Amino acid sequence: METLFAPWRLSYLVSEKPAGCIFCDALRGDDADTLVVHRGERVFSMLNRYPYANGHVMVAPVAHQARLFESDGATLAELIGEVSRAQDVLARLYRAGGFNVGANFGRAGGAGIADHYHFHVVPRWDGDTNFMTVTAGTRVVPEELPETRRAVAAGFEALAAGDAR
Repeated sequence: METLFAPWRLSYLVSEKPAGCIFCDALRGDDADTLVVHRGERVFSMLNRYPYANGHVMVAPVAHQARLFESDGATLAELIGEVSRAQDVLARLYRAGGFNVGANFGRAGGAGIADHYHFHVVPRWDGDTNFMTVTAGTRVVPEELPETRRAVAAGFEALAAGDAR
């Protein structure tokens, strides 16, 4: 078995986390500052401040809920639609060749934020793994977060303008 080391994550893992909920705080804050890229009626999307890849989006319910079964059917339907829209925007914007989509529920399930569930939508490209993370302890993200936020938010707006779904 091979072991892949990701030392760049250590600073996030051991850093002091802000009090409160980053998702609830994001909804009350300025979208540009909190990296919110799209707001729906029941769910919203924001960029991950510590992305695994350029364009790493998180989709969360507006309601502060820890588990899927706490959400009603309308929220769940909007949630899967938002994950789909995030993939569409990222595929168009960054020509992503694939995606990792996932969620962790509860501390035991690996959730870094256990009390407000969210899905990660991470764009991937053929050959996007390289030596930098392993040998240099560095993650290459080719675009600064404010520019990514502007581009992804504009992508959601453009999709909504022509989206019949």
